[in-house]
Amino acid sequence: MPKKVDHEARRQEISEALGRIAGTRGLDGASLRDVAAEAGISLGRLQHYFRTRDEMLLFALRHINRLAADRIRARIEALAEESAEEPTPREVLRACLSGMLPLDDKSRTGLLVGAAYFARAVHDKTLRAEAENGIPQLRAFFAGQLRLAADRGELPPERATEDEAMLLISMTDGLATHVLLGVHSPETALRLLDLQLANLFGAAGA
Repeated sequence: MPKKVDHEARRQEISEALGRIAGTRGLDGASLRDVAAEAGISLGRLQHYFRTRDEMLLFALRHINRLAADRIRARIEALAEESAEEPTPREVLRACLSGMLPLDDKSRTGLLVGAAYFARAVHDKTLRAEAENGIPQLRAFFAGQLRLAADRGELPPERATEDEAMLLISMTDGLATHVLLGVHSPETALRLLDLQLANLFGAAGA
């Protein structure tokens, strides 16, 4: 009887091979053949799952983002367990934003894959749709946390806006890029993130 192949698991293995290449030597110039070799499969087998490099990049980005979301969710759940209470909006925001920074090998690899994806998405409308759809959803979630904080008296009501949410996203994206480039250390990026949250929430949100 032929062995049943878990196609989703195989795609994830390929995307993890892509991530290993990103983490060690970058993705610039990395071909499908390079990724196939890293995954320990033939080029023909890889192309059974991904016809093009862009298709592979997009799947890898989504897979890595799911893993990052799982890590952030675990952080928020841990906060609730530690205090036996629901985490505050500020704590939720910090967990999410710090999860967008390259603070360890896994998050750094994810951001390197994301950088390769975004470099290609600038000139590819199909690839760009991932960012066009994802960023507004993230902005809306952050804005919801800001409004909840304002309702709880932890944030000035005039700061509970989608613009403030977008500023948080943009600042964190910039810090992440600077860490990847070696301009800032992960510790400095985290300190600057905390400084911005302190400026946003003020004494009321401490």
